[in-house]
This record gives sequence, structure tokens and C-alpha cells, in this order.
Amino acid sequence: MMTPQPCATSNSVRRTRRAFLRDAAVYGSAVALSSIVTRANQPQSNGAQVILDSSAIPRQIGLGLYTVRDLMTDSTAYRAVLAKVAEIGYKEIEPADRTDAKGVAYAGLEPKAFRALLDQNGLSMPSTHSSAIDGPDLEKQLEGFQIMGIKYTEVIQPSSPHAAASAPAATSAGPNRGRGSGALPPPPSLSMDAVRKFIDGVNRHAQITKKFGIKMLVRMDIDVFVPLADHPDMMPYQVIADNTDPQLVTMQIDIGWAAVCGQNIVEMFKRNPRHYELWHVKDVVGIWSSTPNTSLSDRRRASYFVPAGLGQVDLKTLFANANIAGLKHIGIEQDNAATWGDSLAAARINYNNVMKMLS
Repeated sequence: MMTPQPCATSNSVRRTRRAFLRDAAVYGSAVALSSIVTRANQPQSNGAQVILDSSAIPRQIGLGLYTVRDLMTDSTAYRAVLAKVAEIGYKEIEPADRTDAKGVAYAGLEPKAFRALLDQNGLSMPSTHSSAIDGPDLEKQLEGFQIMGIKYTEVIQPSSPHAAASAPAATSAGPNRGRGSGALPPPPSLSMDAVRKFIDGVNRHAQITKKFGIKMLVRMDIDVFVPLADHPDMMPYQVIADNTDPQLVTMQIDIGWAAVCGQNIVEMFKRNPRHYELWHVKDVVGIWSSTPNTSLSDRRRASYFVPAGLGQVDLKTLFANANIAGLKHIGIEQDNAATWGDSLAAARINYNNVMKMLS
């Protein structure tokens, strides 16, 4: 996917962030964020021209609200941020995980009221990370999802940390997923049996969600890129993609984490074509310092998320392979956007840069 080249070290990444924060105080966040292009960006290809098939790429750009979660502290703030997200140009959103028992992920609103809020801002919500929870009320939840326009969701167990108040993202397949801090160690390896049980649950729930016109999604954060404990030549995402029906289940690839973990993303698309309808588009610096022998812990330690187009992920080549992947929804997400001084400014730069790539 990418040609190894000299890269920014973790120290230079930290200097870039410090420079941004310094400049933001003087010039304002949006201007400062734009100015780091020449300092953080490196050539992203070997010089070959990348041709985009624009007919295969959706123009409805979405924002994972995890990007601006620091600003969405209550229902009132949520509404204000949603309006600003729409003003930037985003047409779709994806709620982050629940932040309290009242479900602030949907602004504390019932489905019809939340759908009205989306309509008011010219937004749609094809996918959600505030997942449906298994149990006797599952179909009632899915009816609400249908009203809100959700087309993709997870269904998780009530015992999952994901379902608890203020919990980080997780699935019933494994441990909590790292989101944003490159210095954290990787999660423990899963067993083949655990992944098989997860797949059984996904396929079973897919038979329920399809009654509401909803596909199951499988989130591809870092834990699916950790080799299986009892099959170290395989990774969970490979087993999941090979054993789910793309008509009922889609893989939501996190481009940033896949790059940090050293995956050949185009080859992933080719192995399971049309199975990757949802993308979390992210960019990273630090990945060029890694070799095939670099440990996952060291990969994470060297890497840092930056706005799309300012890092070392060859996003344009990935977009050129959108048709193979089956891409239907682009969801921009920057886990650490708030650390740049202004998460909305980061969301704007992400949007503008991706639109330029697609033009």
C-alpha cells in the first residue's frame, strides 16, 4: 500500500503538536492547523499518478462525532455542535459511544425528535457507535434506529463495557479498544474460539437487523489486527470477513489503526471485495519508521493521528480502490482532535482535505 520512506519520529510528532498549540494561541486554531501542512506532511506515493474513479466514491462525507466529543457535553452543546458540523459541509454523522445512561449520543432525544434534529441540519446518520443492546427490547431499539435512518449497527451484550455509562468502545469479541493514545500497549490476543463465538453472534443478530433494513457492522479498531493467540498466522478481522455475508454484515475499517498495525489495506479489500462499505478515514504520522519486524507496541508509540492529508497514509490510493472495497460511506474521525487545540477546526481541515482528494 505504501512505499517505506523516511518518517517523522515520535519526538518530531510531539514537536508538531506543541508548535500547533503555540501557534493556535497566537493566530487562531484553523489558521494554525492549516499551517502545519508543510511541517507534518510528507510525500505519500512513489511518484506514480493515482487515478480516482469518482463514480465509485460517495460524495456524502460524514463525521464520526468521537472527533468532537470534548464539545458535546450535554444536549444543548450537542445541538450547537451538530449545527456547526453541518455548516462545515458534512452531510452525515456517526454518534460516538454512549456517554451516560440517558444516551447523550442521541442528544437525550427520542428517535422521532432526533430524526427531526438531523433533518433540521440537513444531516443523515447511516451508522452508529451507540449500538443496539441485546435483550427483550432489541427489536424496539431497532425500530427507533430505523426511524433515525440508521443502516448499520452493532448489537452488543448488556454485560459489555460498551453498554455501561461512560465506557470506552468495546465489543463482545474482546477487550476495550484503544482510541487515541499511541503509547498504550496493544490489547491481549483473542483465541480462535472467541472470534468464532463473536461471528456466531454477529450472524445471528444480522437475521434480526435485516428485518429493519439494517446491516450489522464490525468495528475494525486495533484489537482485530492483533494475531490470534492460538493461530499467530491469522488475525481476527480475516476470520470475521471470511465467515460473514457481505449482504448482511459489513466491515467498518479504521484506516488509521490498519496503517499503524502495518496492514496492506488494498490487499485486504481484494481478499474480501465489497465487504468494506464503511470507512473511518484517518491519517497518521510515524508509520514510516516501522518495519515488518516492529512490534505493535512500538508502532503505536511512534504513531500520532493528524488531520487527513497531513500524514503518511496514502489515502488517495485507497480511494482509488473504493470500488473493490465496496465503499458507501466515508466517515472522517480523528481520535485526538481536541489535543490540537480545537476539535471543530480539526474537523474542518479534515473535511476540506478529503474533499480536495476526491475532486
